Amino acid sequence: MQLRQTRSRLSALILSCWLAAPLAFATDPAPILSSNEQGQYLQELKRTYQTQNERQALLAHCNQLLKTYALTAGYQVGQAKREDLTYQLREGDSGELLLREEKRDPQNHTLSVSNRVVPLFGVDPFVRYECPNSGITCTLRTPGDGSSTLLTIVRDHKGASELAKALSYLIRNLQKG
Repeated sequence: MQLRQTRSRLSALILSCWLAAPLAFATDPAPILSSNEQGQYLQELKRTYQTQNERQALLAHCNQLLKTYALTAGYQVGQAKREDLTYQLREGDSGELLLREEKRDPQNHTLSVSNRVVPLFGVDPFVRYECPNSGITCTLRTPGDGSSTLLTIVRDHKGASELAKALSYLIRNLQKG
């Protein structure tokens, strides 16, 4: 049910902005975002999440996408070590994004939680991602260096693209202070 609602929201966002190409592919050069496209995208998010605050709408959308495309043990059939991997984003101090990562082992009933501060001032706001054909995951790269992994989701190009786009807009918003 949650996946269906999120996918319908994604479809509405994509159609309303009529995006011809994904915003952030690992192999593409940094895309240029038009202010008109950004304005339409943010208006649609504010309407969808029923808020007038762009930052709250972007955080809600990113967190919803992270829930929808979470790498759960159910996707890891045949893997030796299966675990649920979930994330949550929060606004930190000025120019920071807080990332909470939870790893849950359903067999041993253990939970590992880590919190990370992602500094955003002075970094390229465009989030890049990779979805290798040989795996079951997509990785989104840390803004700025682009080489370390920020987070991992289930392999879904459309979901990774939308999450990278929403994170890029969120980072731009947080960089404004």
